[in-house]
Amino acid sequence: MMHGCGKSDFAIVAEKPANKAEQSAAESVEPRAETKGNANQQSTHRTQSRVSVSQALERMRQAFAVWTRGRSRMRESCMYGSVRGARGNSRPYRDRREFITLLGGVAAWPLTARGQQMAMPVIGYLSSLGQAISVRLDAAFRRGLSDMGYFEGQDVSVEYRWITDRYEALPGMAADLVQRQATVIFALGPPAVLAKAASPTTPIVFVTGADPLKFGFVASFNKPGGNITGIWMVLTALTEKRLQLMHDLLPKAQLIGLLVNPASPVAEPQIREAQAAAHVLGVRLTVLSAVTENDFDQVFAGLAQQRADALFVSADPFFASKREHLVALAAQHAMPTTYEFREFVEAGGLMSYGTVLTDGFYKGGNYVGKVLKGTKPAD
Repeated sequence: MMHGCGKSDFAIVAEKPANKAEQSAAESVEPRAETKGNANQQSTHRTQSRVSVSQALERMRQAFAVWTRGRSRMRESCMYGSVRGARGNSRPYRDRREFITLLGGVAAWPLTARGQQMAMPVIGYLSSLGQAISVRLDAAFRRGLSDMGYFEGQDVSVEYRWITDRYEALPGMAADLVQRQATVIFALGPPAVLAKAASPTTPIVFVTGADPLKFGFVASFNKPGGNITGIWMVLTALTEKRLQLMHDLLPKAQLIGLLVNPASPVAEPQIREAQAAAHVLGVRLTVLSAVTENDFDQVFAGLAQQRADALFVSADPFFASKREHLVALAAQHAMPTTYEFREFVEAGGLMSYGTVLTDGFYKGGNYVGKVLKGTKPAD
């Protein structure tokens, strides 16, 4: 087992400085708290240090005696005595250099070992949201992490990866975090599946609105299994309830538009659930697609052409990241619209119904902290 350096580790390599400048530099290595007290206490401390040095050198001299058994006693004693500054012929000086080099290596080893032990774990943060909308969510994640005793920049480092516009960039982001040997990966939405595909061993904590069982994230809710666990925000399961609330608000509505992102793996399940709910409510549903922000104008033009009475925006991180644009277009076309996150309403939208994202990110930070403490995702 490797241990961190104690006082004796520094005492072994300490030498008497040749001048005042070196003396000042050497004294600065010692903790300031130990310089307090009277002169006798400081003298006692220095005496103890010299005793520690002598004891350490004696142990090493005995070890070298075994290694040099059969050689001259002159060589053995010079190797030991040269550290004290003893002089002899040219041979001992060479031995002195050899001994100090070895001694320095022995003293440096625990310092290197301690640096390795104190290496800061890395959290890979993979989000299908844009950086602008993620500010409050990122803060909630860090708050959950800090409540588990981990503070960014002090105990852990976080490598952030936010989506820019399309999901096509996510596989490369997931692979990059795995390549950087992230200790644990936190993923929002579909990136969790990509992270799991990129590494079957790196622990993964997800926050998703899709059913993790249906999409194969986990084996069960009680025992996720494998290297992945997380939080289900039940967003897609609320499709029927959201459509019901829209119908209550606009009971005379006959045609409702459903906006989906076909590039998202949660698009098809939401379409099926919305169609089933529309059949029960006795309304018609028209499906419109948008993969990029440039598609939004065409979506609202299609709604106007079909004379739709309202718009239902499906749960999708891409739409959430472009909420200001969607809300502005809905107001411009006087189209009653329902959304999945409260952030849409804060941006001026008509209504929303869903879970609170910040709560999910806070719990996600808690889970990451538990994994860093040694809890296995499978448990």
